Amino acid sequence: MQTVSIKELMVPLDEYATVSNDATLADAIQALDHAQETYCQNKYRHRAILVLDTNPQPIGKISQIDALRALEPKYKEIQNQDTRGAFRHFSRMFLNSMIEYDRLFDGSLEDLRKKAANIHVRDFMHTLSADECVSEDSRLDEAIHLLVMGHQQSLLVRWDDKIVGILRLTDVFSAVLQPLMSPARV
Repeated sequence: MQTVSIKELMVPLDEYATVSNDATLADAIQALDHAQETYCQNKYRHRAILVLDTNPQPIGKISQIDALRALEPKYKEIQNQDTRGAFRHFSRMFLNSMIEYDRLFDGSLEDLRKKAANIHVRDFMHTLSADECVSEDSRLDEAIHLLVMGHQQSLLVRWDDKIVGILRLTDVFSAVLQPLMSPARV
């Protein structure tokens, strides 16, 4: 299965949107916008921001869902109660009733945005784990397995003990399934 290497598919860390863990949501969104402007236009756009420690190595990630979740601080309380992901199994009517009961998004979108803009990313980022990493010289099938079984949108790529890039699901999908997109497929 090794037709393309992880190193060829990954986005190098210095080409990805990154912020320090002291940055705010507004800083993170600006970093994402800047990275999208400067990233090669013939590739998929970035959809996440990596949070770096002082080394600078990734310690967290902010997805689009994480950024939207930061708009409403009450989500943190609700999710602490839902330790097993049970809300995925409730009806839409029940989930909609939660908006009213928990008074979610109570206020104008502009007010929510203003408050969220100053929240530090360390307070709402997804903390990275070893399960979200793959070695630069790993086989592509191992990376696919980690993406699929972990329901991951990306994996951090490490070389020795250092994170050197990010392997995005969208790039793996494109590289593996591109032949099926061609009208001349056999």
